[in-house]
Order: sequence, then C-alpha cells, then structure tokens
Amino acid sequence: MISLYPVFLLVAATTVLSPGPGVVMTLTNALRHGFRGTFGGILGISAGALAVATLSATGLGVLLATSAAAFTVMKYVGAAYLVYLGIRLWRSPATPIVAGPAAPTGFGRRFVEGLSLQLTNPKAIFFFLSVFPQFLDHARPMAPQFAVLVLTYSSLVVLIHSGYALSAQRARSWLGSERGGRTMNRVGGATFVFFGAALATAKR
Repeated sequence: MISLYPVFLLVAATTVLSPGPGVVMTLTNALRHGFRGTFGGILGISAGALAVATLSATGLGVLLATSAAAFTVMKYVGAAYLVYLGIRLWRSPATPIVAGPAAPTGFGRRFVEGLSLQLTNPKAIFFFLSVFPQFLDHARPMAPQFAVLVLTYSSLVVLIHSGYALSAQRARSWLGSERGGRTMNRVGGATFVFFGAALATAKR
C-alpha cells in the first residue's frame, strides 16, 4: 500500500476534483451563503465518503484477498469505469454554475444534504467498490490500510471542496459561463482517462 499511496492520492484527488453533484453543491453554497456557509455541506460529503467506503469495501476486501481472478476482474472494471467517466465528462455539455436566491438553511440542514448526496452518488459508490480495493495490500493487516486510505479520501474532500468554496467568489463570472463549464469538463475528463489507463496496467 505504501508504494501505491502517491498513485492513490492522485486518483482520489482527481475523483474529488472532477465536476459532479458535490462540487456543484459546494460552489452553489459558496455563492449563496459565503465560505462559512459551505462547511455543513462539505463535512456532510466527507462523512458520506466514510460511510460509503465502509459499506462498500469491507466484504469486498475479503473476496479480493482470496481470489486473484476477482482482483483482476475488479481492476479492469475499475479502469473501464474511470475511462468511461472521463469520456462521458469530456463529451457532456457545459454546465455553468449559477446561484439562485439564498434559502434560509443552517449548518445541520446543509450537512444532511451533503451526506445524502454522497450516499447516493454513483461515482463515490463505484470508486470504493472497484477502484479503492486495488490499493490495499492483502498480505498486510487490512484495518490500518483501510483507515489511512479512507481518511485520506475524506480529508481530500474537505481540502478540495474548501478550495472550490474559496475560489467561487473570485471565479463567479467564469463559473457562470459556458466556457468555464466546458473547461472543467475537458480537464476532468482527460485526467480520468489517464488514470483509468494507468490502473489497467498496474500490478497487484
């Protein structure tokens, strides 16, 4: 796991950075409520990642530890998913981030919104089902590795979404343009395809 940790860091960061419902929610909250108003949603998304990881990876790790065939299948499924996600993101129409009138919601409400969003996010679920297990060394104790990788992912959610929130005000006009939406799609799509190809050639 240690030798693959930098790769995991890059793949996880790309996953969190890529445009999706969570990013849209963070940017929208930032434009409506300011930076402080994004904390509830960001922490909810992070907590959702912990829950999805625990539910998705616990039983699957046992299977991958005992079956080389299952490991290989999941590796290629995960790689194919990343490539598919990249192509779909590249080809998807630009989605400008437009903030409407602010609604009077508090920290708890936004936390629940972020948690619910992550628990039903296909990207997060598939990441922890097919991509995440590739970075676990099944010859070593699983719990410490699992804890490090999952906490890394959740921390990246907080850091990256906070970065989005901080930049939202300065980039308000760009995020609201078709060009801004298209650029986010192209950069995220190309990066997903690259890491999908890298995952397909990775060895156990």
